[in-house]
Amino acid sequence: MSSQEHERNGREGLGAVPYIPLSAEDESTANGQSIGSLVSQATQHLSTLVRAEVELAKSEVVGEVKKGAKGSVYFIIAGVIGLYSSFFFFFFLGELLSEWLKRWAAFGIVFLLMLLVAGLFGLLGYRKVKKIRAPERTITSFKDTAAALKPRRDSVPEHS
Repeated sequence: MSSQEHERNGREGLGAVPYIPLSAEDESTANGQSIGSLVSQATQHLSTLVRAEVELAKSEVVGEVKKGAKGSVYFIIAGVIGLYSSFFFFFFLGELLSEWLKRWAAFGIVFLLMLLVAGLFGLLGYRKVKKIRAPERTITSFKDTAAALKPRRDSVPEHS
Protein backbone atom coordinates (compact mmCIF):
# COMPACT_ATOMS: atom_id res chain seq x y z
CA MET A 1 0.00 0.00 0.00
CA SER A 2 1.47 3.29 -0.96
CA SER A 3 -0.68 5.75 0.99
CA GLN A 4 0.02 6.86 4.57
CA GLU A 5 -3.52 5.91 5.56
CA HIS A 6 -4.73 2.34 5.82
CA GLU A 7 -8.48 1.95 5.77
CA ARG A 8 -9.72 -0.25 8.60
CA ASN A 9 -13.30 -1.30 8.13
CA GLY A 10 -14.28 -3.33 11.16
CA ARG A 11 -17.63 -3.89 12.81
CA GLU A 12 -17.42 -0.46 14.39
CA GLY A 13 -16.81 1.21 11.02
CA LEU A 14 -13.76 3.07 12.27
CA GLY A 15 -11.94 5.48 9.98
CA ALA A 16 -8.41 5.60 8.68
CA VAL A 17 -5.52 4.56 10.91
CA PRO A 18 -1.96 5.58 10.02
CA TYR A 19 0.55 2.80 9.48
CA ILE A 20 4.19 2.20 8.66
CA PRO A 21 4.95 0.24 5.48
CA LEU A 22 6.85 -2.93 6.29
CA SER A 23 8.76 -3.07 3.00
CA ALA A 24 10.29 -0.37 0.85
CA GLU A 25 8.21 0.52 -2.18
CA ASP A 26 11.25 1.13 -4.36
CA GLU A 27 14.51 -0.54 -3.31
CA SER A 28 16.60 1.87 -5.38
CA THR A 29 15.56 4.89 -3.29
CA ALA A 30 17.16 3.48 -0.12
CA ASN A 31 20.63 3.53 -1.68
CA GLY A 32 22.61 6.70 -1.39
CA GLN A 33 20.48 8.42 1.28
CA SER A 34 22.23 10.49 3.88
CA ILE A 35 22.21 9.56 7.56
CA GLY A 36 20.17 12.67 8.31
CA SER A 37 17.52 11.56 5.83
CA LEU A 38 17.45 8.05 7.32
CA VAL A 39 17.17 9.46 10.87
CA SER A 40 14.38 11.75 9.69
CA GLN A 41 12.52 8.82 8.18
CA ALA A 42 13.04 6.72 11.33
CA THR A 43 11.71 9.57 13.47
CA GLN A 44 8.72 9.96 11.19
CA HIS A 45 8.01 6.21 11.31
CA LEU A 46 8.35 6.16 15.11
CA SER A 47 5.95 9.10 15.37
CA THR A 48 3.50 7.36 13.05
CA LEU A 49 3.82 4.15 15.08
CA VAL A 50 3.08 5.95 18.35
CA ARG A 51 0.09 7.77 16.83
CA ALA A 52 -1.23 4.48 15.42
CA GLU A 53 -0.86 2.76 18.82
CA VAL A 54 -2.69 5.61 20.54
CA GLU A 55 -5.43 5.62 17.89
CA LEU A 56 -5.88 1.85 18.21
CA ALA A 57 -6.07 2.04 21.99
CA LYS A 58 -8.53 4.92 21.77
CA SER A 59 -10.80 3.12 19.32
CA GLU A 60 -10.83 -0.05 21.43
CA VAL A 61 -11.51 1.82 24.67
CA VAL A 62 -14.26 3.98 23.15
CA GLY A 63 -16.09 0.89 21.88
CA GLU A 64 -15.89 -0.85 25.23
CA VAL A 65 -16.94 2.29 27.15
CA LYS A 66 -20.03 2.61 24.94
CA LYS A 67 -20.98 -1.00 25.70
CA GLY A 68 -20.42 -0.42 29.41
CA ALA A 69 -22.47 2.77 29.41
CA LYS A 70 -25.40 1.06 27.72
CA GLY A 71 -25.25 -1.81 30.21
CA SER A 72 -24.95 0.48 33.20
CA VAL A 73 -28.29 2.12 32.36
CA TYR A 74 -30.02 -1.08 33.49
CA PHE A 75 -28.09 -1.06 36.77
CA ILE A 76 -29.10 2.57 37.34
CA ILE A 77 -32.78 1.76 36.73
CA ALA A 78 -32.57 -1.20 39.12
CA GLY A 79 -30.88 0.96 41.75
CA VAL A 80 -33.51 3.71 41.50
CA ILE A 81 -36.36 1.19 41.83
CA GLY A 82 -34.55 -0.42 44.78
CA LEU A 83 -34.15 2.94 46.52
CA TYR A 84 -37.82 3.83 46.06
CA SER A 85 -38.78 0.36 47.33
CA SER A 86 -36.71 0.86 50.48
CA PHE A 87 -39.03 3.78 51.33
CA PHE A 88 -41.89 1.28 51.77
CA PHE A 89 -39.70 -1.09 53.80
CA PHE A 90 -38.95 1.63 56.33
CA PHE A 91 -42.66 2.49 56.61
CA PHE A 92 -43.34 -1.20 57.16
CA LEU A 93 -40.67 -1.33 59.86
CA GLY A 94 -42.10 1.77 61.56
CA GLU A 95 -45.62 0.35 61.52
CA LEU A 96 -44.36 -2.99 62.84
CA LEU A 97 -42.58 -1.33 65.76
CA SER A 98 -45.71 0.75 66.45
CA GLU A 99 -47.44 -2.48 67.50
CA TRP A 100 -45.29 -2.48 70.67
CA LEU A 101 -44.36 1.21 71.00
CA LYS A 102 -46.07 4.52 70.46
CA ARG A 103 -46.16 5.43 66.78
CA TRP A 104 -43.86 8.49 67.13
CA ALA A 105 -41.27 6.40 69.05
CA ALA A 106 -41.37 3.62 66.44
CA PHE A 107 -40.74 6.01 63.55
CA GLY A 108 -38.06 7.82 65.59
CA ILE A 109 -36.22 4.51 66.06
CA VAL A 110 -36.48 3.76 62.32
CA PHE A 111 -35.15 7.25 61.52
CA LEU A 112 -32.16 6.79 63.87
CA LEU A 113 -31.52 3.33 62.41
CA MET A 114 -31.49 4.84 58.90
CA LEU A 115 -29.01 7.55 59.99
CA LEU A 116 -26.79 4.90 61.60
CA VAL A 117 -26.73 2.76 58.43
CA ALA A 118 -26.06 5.83 56.24
CA GLY A 119 -23.18 6.86 58.53
CA LEU A 120 -21.74 3.33 58.42
CA PHE A 121 -21.78 3.21 54.62
CA GLY A 122 -20.34 6.73 54.46
CA LEU A 123 -17.45 5.62 56.68
CA LEU A 124 -16.83 2.51 54.57
CA GLY A 125 -16.83 4.61 51.39
CA TYR A 126 -14.40 7.11 52.93
CA ARG A 127 -12.01 4.32 53.93
CA LYS A 128 -12.09 2.83 50.41
CA VAL A 129 -11.51 6.20 48.70
CA LYS A 130 -8.67 6.96 51.09
CA LYS A 131 -6.85 3.81 49.86
CA ILE A 132 -6.75 5.00 46.21
CA ARG A 133 -3.18 5.38 45.01
CA ALA A 134 -1.55 6.68 41.84
CA PRO A 135 -0.91 4.08 39.10
CA GLU A 136 2.77 3.59 40.01
CA ARG A 137 3.48 0.83 37.48
CA THR A 138 2.09 2.93 34.61
CA ILE A 139 4.08 5.97 35.69
CA THR A 140 7.26 3.89 35.96
CA SER A 141 6.59 2.34 32.53
CA PHE A 142 6.16 5.79 30.93
CA LYS A 143 9.37 7.01 32.55
CA ASP A 144 11.26 3.92 31.37
CA THR A 145 9.94 4.35 27.83
CA ALA A 146 10.87 8.03 27.79
CA ALA A 147 14.36 7.22 29.08
CA ALA A 148 14.81 4.53 26.42
CA LEU A 149 13.80 6.92 23.62
CA LYS A 150 16.08 9.77 24.73
CA PRO A 151 19.47 9.85 23.01
CA ARG A 152 22.19 8.74 25.38
CA ARG A 153 25.11 11.06 26.06
CA ASP A 154 28.20 8.96 26.59
CA SER A 155 30.86 10.59 28.71
CA VAL A 156 33.34 11.50 25.99
CA PRO A 157 36.21 13.74 27.14
CA GLU A 158 36.18 17.09 25.37
CA HIS A 159 39.30 18.32 23.58
CA SER A 160 40.27 21.93 24.18
